[in-house]
Amino acid sequence: MKNLLLQIFTWWSGQTIGTRFHTWRHGERVGQDEFGNVYYQGGKDSEGRTRRWVIYNGYAEASAIPPGWHGWMHHRTDVPPSKENYVARDWQKQHRANLTGTPQAYRPPGSLAVPGERPRVTGDYDAWTPGN
Repeated sequence: MKNLLLQIFTWWSGQTIGTRFHTWRHGERVGQDEFGNVYYQGGKDSEGRTRRWVIYNGYAEASAIPPGWHGWMHHRTDVPPSKENYVARDWQKQHRANLTGTPQAYRPPGSLAVPGERPRVTGDYDAWTPGN
């Protein structure tokens, strides 16, 4: 019952009823990434290209799509990573989701989220003050 209510009233925690129906009617499963996201294609979009979509494992967060699948989703390549031997290069970093808005987000010294004082400005910059 909980899953049914989530599918009816939310879009951020998995697929909705409409997405489930569209996937059932038109979707062809293409593959799955290491995070459990499942990728589909089928039908045509407004530009005549094959429509592609993802069913997220958990919350719908676009930065949770790894680079290989991102290229396929945005029609940069026609071959999905599941149908080729995609291996990341040595110089490529491991994929990380966008951490903005989470406790792990980067907070530089002096930001409002970090206690303390902003470091002094160095160099030849002097802040403007009225009357000077």
